[in-house]
Amino acid sequence: MARETATLAGGCFWCLETVFNRLRGVESAVSGYMGGHTPEPSYEEVCNGDTGHAEVVQVSFDPETISYRDLLDVFFTIHDPTQLNRQGNDVGTQYRSAIFWHTPEQKAGAEAVIAELNASGQFAMPIVTEVTEATAFHPAEDYHQRYYELNPHQPYCQIVVAPKVVKAQAKFAGRIKT
Repeated sequence: MARETATLAGGCFWCLETVFNRLRGVESAVSGYMGGHTPEPSYEEVCNGDTGHAEVVQVSFDPETISYRDLLDVFFTIHDPTQLNRQGNDVGTQYRSAIFWHTPEQKAGAEAVIAELNASGQFAMPIVTEVTEATAFHPAEDYHQRYYELNPHQPYCQIVVAPKVVKAQAKFAGRIKT
């Protein structure tokens, strides 16, 4: 089977990684950094907001089981794409909403979904998600990988991550791994 890659930014990578790793057809979702100018950035550098990198999740998926469009549906469900450089209390360019495309088809698909969502009125404000070509992916430090699974009782996980997991499980029940 041919695997494809999607790279998405929508606030804290712990939230996205947790949800995407639960989807059928997703081989892996890895937390990391993309879109900046600092080579081999660290979490501390990215948090300072001057690297240009966003917290991202790079998803390896089987398009025969889950489509890129399906991934975008989940993405737009679990974060607010109308907030510029923030998600809730997480503020800064590292928390921006972005789709980093790997193929021209992904770019066209992302632009089409954004246009459809803006036209639908689903969101009260216009979508500010940037659609930009993927650059070098820098995996985050090991302690960020599968953070929610390893720290489910940590307050941030309970307050921010868990509600996104519940929302995704409710809306995409048929796509969740059992």
